[in-house]
Amino acid sequence: MSLGEFDIIARYFANRAPRPDVLLGIGDDAAVLDVRADRRLVVAMDTIVDGVHFPSDTAAADIGYRALAVNLSDLAAMGAEPAWMTLSLCLPQADASWLEGFSTGLFELADRFGVALIGGDTVKGPLVVTVQVAGWVEPDRWLTRSGAQPGDLVYVSGVVGEAAAGLAVIQQQMPETAAAVQLRQRFLRPAPRVALGRSLRTIASAAMDVSDGLLTDLGKLCTASGCGANIDVDLLPRSAAMSQVFAADACVDYALAGGDDYEILFTVAPEQAPRVARELNAVCACTQIGVVTSQGGVQCRQGQQPYAIKRTGYDHFAGAQQST
Repeated sequence: MSLGEFDIIARYFANRAPRPDVLLGIGDDAAVLDVRADRRLVVAMDTIVDGVHFPSDTAAADIGYRALAVNLSDLAAMGAEPAWMTLSLCLPQADASWLEGFSTGLFELADRFGVALIGGDTVKGPLVVTVQVAGWVEPDRWLTRSGAQPGDLVYVSGVVGEAAAGLAVIQQQMPETAAAVQLRQRFLRPAPRVALGRSLRTIASAAMDVSDGLLTDLGKLCTASGCGANIDVDLLPRSAAMSQVFAADACVDYALAGGDDYEILFTVAPEQAPRVARELNAVCACTQIGVVTSQGGVQCRQGQQPYAIKRTGYDHFAGAQQST
């Protein structure tokens, strides 16, 4: 059966239960939302491209899930509660099986976080997916990258490096051991830390998500805050799965420079450390990995010695993984 643009929208994306604050959703020229006066609107948008952000043979359901997950992570880093999304879908062809899988993965995550699809666009061309998400945060309670102060402690949620290791598992077609499967899923199905972000609103001095690599993203946070940071490599959270598949030095390299984890990197004043242990670890494991300094730049140490950084992270226009 041949599917036209409006058939695709009606069959795979229009018939979703809306949120009560969606006054007018898919099917008109624009959406109409009931935004409360005591909330601030937070909006983010990310694009994922076939062969750049995911291997071309990635299952459609994983692409749909991932397209929304990377956006939810941005809202989580701002301390925001997600509410709505729009979808721009560029397709090489209208394949019903692919669309069924894609929409299933997309709405699996959307339903989990109460996100309503309220509009978008569908065109023909190379496979490119753009999702815009919007949500809300209380006045004067949003998080930014620019609030870190010298002496603040640097934390990261979860385990960084596993997603990049998972991509290596996929690209190298490694045997499907339990550890390899776990790493692969960490790349394909990242867990947006929305609940953690909401908890950080009254604790963190600065925050952002880890998408391009821990060192690259910490460098961005430090630049925005006008400070630097020292990282202790020995404090990085360890991954049992990575250590079963990769050598120790590769595990450290993935943790420092691997992207796509979508964990939350944040700083807190030293007196907030007990709250991190008491309140945040009940939501998601958070590990102190360093300290904010007055001197610019990010430095790494292992033991009492400087640690030689091989790579810092991903940049689309600087030859992918950047070297030091």
